[in-house]
Amino acid sequence: MTSILSGAEGTRRAKLISFIRADHRYVLLGTSAIAALGMALSSQPRPALSFLAGAYTLEVAMYYLLVAWVALSAVALVFKLAAWKTYARVSPFTRPAVAHALRYGSYVVCAITALLAVDRIGCGLASAWEVATTAQSRPTSMLESMLFMLYNSRAIFFSGFKTTVALAVFGTVIAFFLALLLVFLRMQVIDRSDNDFVRFWKVVGSGFARVYSTVVRGTPMMVQAMIIFFGVFGLFKMTNLTTTQINAIWSTFTAGLVTIVLNSTAYMMEVLRGGIESVDAGQTEAARSLGLSQWEAMRTVVFPQGVKFAIPGLSNELVINIKDSSVLSVIGTFDLMFATTTVGGIYYAKFEAALVTSVIYLCLTMFASWLLGRFANRLNVKSVKLGSTSNQPVNVEER
Repeated sequence: MTSILSGAEGTRRAKLISFIRADHRYVLLGTSAIAALGMALSSQPRPALSFLAGAYTLEVAMYYLLVAWVALSAVALVFKLAAWKTYARVSPFTRPAVAHALRYGSYVVCAITALLAVDRIGCGLASAWEVATTAQSRPTSMLESMLFMLYNSRAIFFSGFKTTVALAVFGTVIAFFLALLLVFLRMQVIDRSDNDFVRFWKVVGSGFARVYSTVVRGTPMMVQAMIIFFGVFGLFKMTNLTTTQINAIWSTFTAGLVTIVLNSTAYMMEVLRGGIESVDAGQTEAARSLGLSQWEAMRTVVFPQGVKFAIPGLSNELVINIKDSSVLSVIGTFDLMFATTTVGGIYYAKFEAALVTSVIYLCLTMFASWLLGRFANRLNVKSVKLGSTSNQPVNVEER
């Protein structure tokens, strides 16, 4: 029994040593890049709020530790190139004690680089924010200028932010229910038990859904927004209403919401169609064999499964709408893009204003993606792309 245990222990130790010998090269390679980043950060000027400003000796010591680690990685690389085939046997870096020491050294390198990142980047942002919030005029520094514009125009940016979120959320939700209706029309097939009236409306409904999907997905949202806004506005102009009265009824926000709804409906219809067509055809056949009509089989058996498969693609449409709503500024919708143009015109700095807005959009889409990912995981579905731009079915498997 003791010999069996000792043999198993020896095998385990041999595997561990083999893993350490193979793993230390990746430790040196990865952490040498991290050390180089730390050296670059240490070479940057200290910000006004730097907590390392009074620790010059400590920072010099950390810098040379990083230099020593890069040099050590270079020596290990030379050993590897000089003894390519016999490196595992002759290199001192493959010894278990040395490999363990290198691993702990990599932790030190990462900690030093993280400390320098907090000091240079974190404290740098804090210093720039302090300057931006107290300055009487726009600073010349790029970062301070951006923060100055963000702080002093926060009401404008927040107003555009609210409009963008409202357009994306409400537009996606409304489009989902319309897409459910259209995908039902899109997938109608003529049944032998249908009379001529039902057959006619099935053909018309399916044809309308196909044409609608083709036209909407084949034209840009910006063009659709202009047609919808100015077209409806022109219809109102044919009445006795004044321009002020028309603007109260048909605002740019309403036109933008209608545009997003109509545009997203076409794409979500295709996503739903892909999810529904991924359901095994035997499900429909089994439902029909039990005496259910085509509508009952779709409503109670196929639709619930297809919608679940389509959830990741439907969720992605929200992220797409957050970004694509920026084109609605062409009709005067006061979203984030319109706020960017306004702030850029006030300070004659459109480049800095665009950078501020890009960060806001990035944070917004990342948060939405994270939130929707949690939602998909809760429903136990895989986050894969669904939908199609053709008439071919899309195969999607449940996790």
